[in-house]
Amino acid sequence: MLSRSWRDLELLLDVLVHSGGVHGGHYYAFIRPDLSEQWFKFDDERVTKEDMKRAIEEQYGGEEEMNPGFNNTPFKFTKYSNAYMLVYIRESDKDKIMCNVDEKDIAEHLRIRLKREQEEKEQKKTEKSEAHLYTIIKVARDKDMREQIGRDIYFDLVDHDKVHSFRIQKQLPFSVFKEEVAKEFGVPVHFQRFWLWAKRQNNTYRPIRPLSTQQEAESVGQLREISNKMQNHELKLFLEVELGLDLHPCPLPDKTKEDILLFFKLYDPEKEELRYVGRLFVKALGKPADILSKLNEMAGFSPSVEIQLFEEIKFEPNVMCDHIDNNVPFHSSQLEDGDIICYQKSLPLGCNDQIRYPDVPSFLEYIRNRQRRQKKKILA
Repeated sequence: MLSRSWRDLELLLDVLVHSGGVHGGHYYAFIRPDLSEQWFKFDDERVTKEDMKRAIEEQYGGEEEMNPGFNNTPFKFTKYSNAYMLVYIRESDKDKIMCNVDEKDIAEHLRIRLKREQEEKEQKKTEKSEAHLYTIIKVARDKDMREQIGRDIYFDLVDHDKVHSFRIQKQLPFSVFKEEVAKEFGVPVHFQRFWLWAKRQNNTYRPIRPLSTQQEAESVGQLREISNKMQNHELKLFLEVELGLDLHPCPLPDKTKEDILLFFKLYDPEKEELRYVGRLFVKALGKPADILSKLNEMAGFSPSVEIQLFEEIKFEPNVMCDHIDNNVPFHSSQLEDGDIICYQKSLPLGCNDQIRYPDVPSFLEYIRNRQRRQKKKILA
């Protein structure tokens, strides 16, 4: 039991406390570093001043009687704070123990750790104070889509929280940012083309147009303002890069008003798998039938394989994925930059009953229902 005599407490240094029961709890300590009457409570990273009564007299555990007043019957309640260890120092050793500590007195691995933590703390403090001078640019690439679609996500193209981000000063010209991208991704500046993302009225999120030469001549901050007008909270870009046969970046194709950038996902009904297979520029007046052989090549199919195409339109509040007529021009089907086409092999007659989700729409509907069930479990 803790002594209540101040004479006995003169050299009491620490009171180590457990709060809780036998099945779990929390540990903290009351310490008076200089043996004065001022105690401090060390609770994880939080340090607060405490008086002696709180540090010592209230750490007995057991029960305490409380009088609620107004002639009500007093009642007892259990105290869950218990001092499980007391640390004393001999008065004769006080001068040895309560002395200044030099850096050489601290173990080397602790010095390294403390220095690193201090540097990180200062860095965060600096970043916070200078946050208004910078903007975060998140850059999505084909690589991100290949890694995420069918694993982390199924709808839209990418989770922007999982793509590479750059912290750039707002007043710097966009050309400086492109140089940073060249260093990070190994893509020469003249082989880069950036697209702005936008949230559509149906709540999907797609690249809508490439930055113009005039826009690329502006500062990063000015581009951020353009992005905000399009309902984005950050500057989010899609980096278009063309790779040659040697898989090295090569010159980008010219984009005219007649060209539409489409993204493609491949569905395998037997494996119930969806994956990203790439993107293509198509002519607005062209037809899906014109690119079927190319889509077979992207999927690894032989040129003669029959495939079905579907447009992924939206997934909130319900999935909307419509069949595409191979002989209707892209423009007539209202396809535009950033749209997504999912495709699959045409199944032989009679196979539909043997496969749970025989086509893209039924599979995406299953995925959406599964996500809703998972969300309900989390909220329950």
